[in-house]
Amino acid sequence: MLENLASFGGALAGFLTPEALFATLWATFVGICVGMMPGLTATLGVALMTTLTFRMAAGDAILILICMYVGAIYGGSRSAILLNMPGTPASAATTLDGFPLARSGQAGHAMATATSGSVLGSLIGMICLAIFAPWLAEFALDFGAYEFFWLAVFGIVISGHLTALDDPLKGWIAGFLGLLVAMVGQEGIHAYERFSFGNSDLAGGIGLLPALVGAFGFAEILSVMKNRPYRVVADAVDSVIPKVREVLSYWRTIIRSGLIGTTMGLVPGVGEDMGAWVSYAAARRASKERKKFGKGSLEGLMSAETGNSAAVPGAIIPVLTLAVPGSAPAAVLLAAMYIHGVRPGPLIMIEFPSFVFEVVAMILLASLAILLYGILLTKPLLRVLAVPREKLMPVVFVLCTVGSFAIASRTFDIWVMLAFGLIGFVLREMKYPMAPLVLGIVLGDILDKSLRRGLVLSDGDPAPFFTRPISLVLWLAVAVTIAMSIPVVRAAVTRGVGSAMHALGVRKKQEANE
Repeated sequence: MLENLASFGGALAGFLTPEALFATLWATFVGICVGMMPGLTATLGVALMTTLTFRMAAGDAILILICMYVGAIYGGSRSAILLNMPGTPASAATTLDGFPLARSGQAGHAMATATSGSVLGSLIGMICLAIFAPWLAEFALDFGAYEFFWLAVFGIVISGHLTALDDPLKGWIAGFLGLLVAMVGQEGIHAYERFSFGNSDLAGGIGLLPALVGAFGFAEILSVMKNRPYRVVADAVDSVIPKVREVLSYWRTIIRSGLIGTTMGLVPGVGEDMGAWVSYAAARRASKERKKFGKGSLEGLMSAETGNSAAVPGAIIPVLTLAVPGSAPAAVLLAAMYIHGVRPGPLIMIEFPSFVFEVVAMILLASLAILLYGILLTKPLLRVLAVPREKLMPVVFVLCTVGSFAIASRTFDIWVMLAFGLIGFVLREMKYPMAPLVLGIVLGDILDKSLRRGLVLSDGDPAPFFTRPISLVLWLAVAVTIAMSIPVVRAAVTRGVGSAMHALGVRKKQEANE
């Protein structure tokens, strides 16, 4: 523990330079602006910033990307409270209580609550990252090809299930569509061309960043232009300074939501929006004032903002230790780490022992920056919402185009961006989630290599995929997740559990009477 504290102290001291602090401030500011604008997601912000920082030193670039990530998730609460439109999907739960508070003249109070929840959630997630990432990296050393195969399958299945609760099949279709996209190009073991159809551009594969910029950038542009313009409902904003006594009165909600958010971030491909929704649901069940939820509850607002911000460090934990992203922005962050020569995975504590604590320090600096902006610059920042979308969207489109081209200087990547933008727009209109699609593209290479390496190691025998202890747990988790998505099975299990609980209650009552 003392060694870890010393590593964190050294990493933090390394960032206390004028250049690093300036980068923290401007990147967080840009992230908040991106998050505030409906249609500009955290994924788009991190993807575009990656294209602008890939010539920087690794530490500076990752610092800027993490500040952009944290700032964008926080910034989404501004438009959620004032417009009833989440700036990012992670802020959807914030609209339930934030907008009613703004409508009742408490917009500043609501934004102060959101600021304190976001900062505290980030700090809770940061502490979990510092504690669990080194341990998980050591545990992941026991993972082989068999375990990584099932980890990739589990990520697709659980992400599809949790991001499309009404129809998990749509989530799985999106995930496996991403896996198919990842198969295009030269395969990773013998460099044999697949699905290239003689095209040299396709032989180089589909770039992750152009695909992400298209699916989350160009598709968002099309979606925003399809919808009606938004209007700020709160012209006058009261005090935006958080009240310490009020914040402390929700300490149980903050700790519970922080831990839930971090846990949801750990699940591959689930991310910040589920962190907010699950935290909100848990707070509502535990609250003594549950009738206020959805009508302007400060506790509900606090739980949602704490949960989605805690999911950011939570999503970074599997990125660092397993090279598996916990969310769509984390997938871009993973790609950026590879671009800058950092190799996340089980060996990170051996090859880059200080990097985990550098990331912890980056999150701390980003959290302090959003606290500073939340107190000092909330009212000036609201002017960002007055920018007409007709002027903003062409600028975003230019950034999407330039960013897609800048990574590899291939015109083909611009066509990839446009194609994925159209595909993403159509899928959204059909209510297909985007997170499993992105996760499929990221995990496709891992799944493909792990399956083939495992079969080589076992001389073609698939048994080790099902009999090794960790593999056994993972494939059982996959099977249970799929089974519980079938209505008949889920109803039967629910009835069985209900009958068992009823029988247990009857037995306890009989014992009490005796």
